Amino acid sequence: MTRSSLERQILGLDDSALLARGTQLLQPAVWAALTQLATAAAEHGFDLKVASAYRSYERQLKIWNDKLCGERPVVDDAGQEVDMAAMSTQDCIACVLRFSAMPGASRHHWGTDLDVFDAAAVAPDYKLQLSTAEVAANGPFGPMHEWLDQRIAQGDSFGFYRPYDEDRGGVAPERWHLSFAPLAAGYENQINPDLLRAAWSDAALGEISGKQTLNQLLDSLFERFVAKVAAAPEAALEYLPPT
Repeated sequence: MTRSSLERQILGLDDSALLARGTQLLQPAVWAALTQLATAAAEHGFDLKVASAYRSYERQLKIWNDKLCGERPVVDDAGQEVDMAAMSTQDCIACVLRFSAMPGASRHHWGTDLDVFDAAAVAPDYKLQLSTAEVAANGPFGPMHEWLDQRIAQGDSFGFYRPYDEDRGGVAPERWHLSFAPLAAGYENQINPDLLRAAWSDAALGEISGKQTLNQLLDSLFERFVAKVAAAPEAALEYLPPT
């Protein structure tokens, strides 16, 4: 199946434009802005590190299939594991989408989005969970995220903002997830249900669990779990990274 370069980037099928630092991949402009953000954080005693950055379609498909097939735990908003075997496919899909994106629809595909934590707040052998408790006011990463909240509100976050800042009835709030607005906005405007349907029908990309139900409900699922995110602040959108 022929796809444009942009479509391949949107779907997480092309990482050729991304830059590696250690095991993480991001677009070069995102790394440049992130360096500035980390430097500012360090001045306040925080060690802002990347927990997760680019994620390929293949990797997202593996996560999705494992959760739908019961090979990876799925939890509810209270952090309790749900019994997927006792639920309909439609309800299972909604449970998974609360915390994990459909393959091809993850913002992590774009090289513009990342999950962060404060390495200075925990021991080197700390097992990172990226949980609500960790980023709460009394959690180990709460102080750094309160500082980030202030920077974003002041328009001084070097282009980063939180797309999942609050519960909009779709994806659960993810305080650890940052998006680089100047680049992410372009992908956000181009992703659409037809692009996802075409990817899922491509046998070369692998079989997706729950495909029939996904295709039937995709328009409403897309609106609820992909499109319904925070609008990027103007200051973040207008940020120009260093050259």
